[in-house]
Amino acid sequence: MPKPISVRVTTMDAELEFTIQPSTTGKQLFDQVVKTIGLREIWFFALQYTDSKGYTTWLKLNKKVLSQDVKKETPLQFKFRAKFYPEDVSEEIIQDITLKLFYLQVKNSILSDEIYCPPETSVLLASYAVQAKFGDYSPETYPPGCLANERLLPQRVMDQHKLSREQWEERITNWWAEHKGMVREDAMMEYLKIAQDLEMYGVNYFEIKNKKGTELWLGVDALGLNIYEKEDKLSPKVGFPWSEIRNISFNDKRFSIKPSNKKGPDFVFIAPRLRINKRILSLCMGNHELHMRRRKPDSIEIQQMKAQAKEEKAARQQEREKLKKEIELREAAEKKQQEYAERLQRMQQEMEERQKELMEAQETIKKLEDQLREVQRVKEELEKRQNELEELMSKYEKMKNMEHEEKVKLEEEIRLKHEEVMKMQEEVEKKDRETLRLQQEVETAKRIQEEATAAIIAASTTPQHLNLREDDHEENDELPTGEVGADLEDGDIDPLPEEERETAVSKKKDLQERLKILSKDLAAAKDDSKLSKNDILHQENVRQGRDRYKTLREIRKGNTKRRVDQFENM
Repeated sequence: MPKPISVRVTTMDAELEFTIQPSTTGKQLFDQVVKTIGLREIWFFALQYTDSKGYTTWLKLNKKVLSQDVKKETPLQFKFRAKFYPEDVSEEIIQDITLKLFYLQVKNSILSDEIYCPPETSVLLASYAVQAKFGDYSPETYPPGCLANERLLPQRVMDQHKLSREQWEERITNWWAEHKGMVREDAMMEYLKIAQDLEMYGVNYFEIKNKKGTELWLGVDALGLNIYEKEDKLSPKVGFPWSEIRNISFNDKRFSIKPSNKKGPDFVFIAPRLRINKRILSLCMGNHELHMRRRKPDSIEIQQMKAQAKEEKAARQQEREKLKKEIELREAAEKKQQEYAERLQRMQQEMEERQKELMEAQETIKKLEDQLREVQRVKEELEKRQNELEELMSKYEKMKNMEHEEKVKLEEEIRLKHEEVMKMQEEVEKKDRETLRLQQEVETAKRIQEEATAAIIAASTTPQHLNLREDDHEENDELPTGEVGADLEDGDIDPLPEEERETAVSKKKDLQERLKILSKDLAAAKDDSKLSKNDILHQENVRQGRDRYKTLREIRKGNTKRRVDQFENM
């Protein structure tokens, strides 16, 4: 009985182990993988492996696994990866698992610099990545340093700027905080909507030469074929949309692409190896097929998948709204509880202050009472002196006829008594004024005492609503052996929407402005000596106002012959 073979398939977030038979085909293994992970949008994906010569290639579905040039090791190693990319992720990706796989693969390509991403856009994408992983930002839950162990930015970007990890984290967190309420799937989708506008997104590059022998790059992607100069993978110079191509074939190293306009010249280039030619042909056929499929009515299967996804999304949205409402009610209740607790604390503090004021008022009253008693004593003494004066006056009247000496003596005594009385009267008047002031202070002290008493009573009373209730709140992936060409499907299709597209950033003026501000901020910390070739090319594109779609419109201008001639003269 044939011995089973162990196979390990690595997806972007898991390792899967399978056992296959020597007779197992690529399609049977592929079907096992997609069934295991629950994927239905299988047309984007394929199994990738490293062959015996060290080249990365795709597993053919129509051939046995063991009959292909898979590196012999135990277990056999495969990667489950996207081979074809959507034209517009928001329009084409249906399943959450598809979204997740694309997101993880694209994010890894950006972080490893396989897809060039400018520094300011890297920061924006990183903010969506942390929203997708951690959810809403909260300074209490995610204090400074919480992202220290996260891989969020391309190493190139960090090396080019004199910023610490803390400073990078601050810039990422500023944007992260603005994504509050965005669910994981939406954050991943926003990431991809921005990433798909990057010049190198979804492009497979192949080394080619024109008839003159000039070394160039051929870029194959969802929108067509583009030609790049050897030193510039960002800005293609000549472009051919899929709608212009009716046949692709190769003979040894010579590749021919026939235009839909039969009067137009063939687009011919030289590729270095037969193995690479087959891969180019396979990618062209797959991308062209998807290009045509997008421009036709959805199949019954796609309609069903979209309807199911719409229902599931609506159900999740309803559940999220319910959960959001519950959270808002709970937060409102907690906030109210906190307000009452703070109010009670303030009232307790006020009560302590009033008690202190009351004690001070009582001390003041005690002092005032002592002063009032002293005033009363002085008044009684004054009355006594006045009585004595009156007696003397009376005596004086009786003794008018006394002798002169006694009279003088008596007059002097009367004068002294009069001065003493006047002095005491002044003192009494002063005491009267002091008494009036003291009486006013007593009235004020009594009022403060009354207020303090009322505050003590109020503070000792529990607010009516302090204790709130919580609830108030078949696909041929590769060509059969020997086939070296293919006629591509032709037919009436809609105009090319990609030529009218705008980048996701250009649609949002506020985001565009913020990216410009961040770019200037980062420029101040940039070490120009560490700029890569792609950084310099990107800066020139920005200076000239170019983006992916503006460049696409430019390189497709003119008829096919004009562009073929342009390619030949490169």
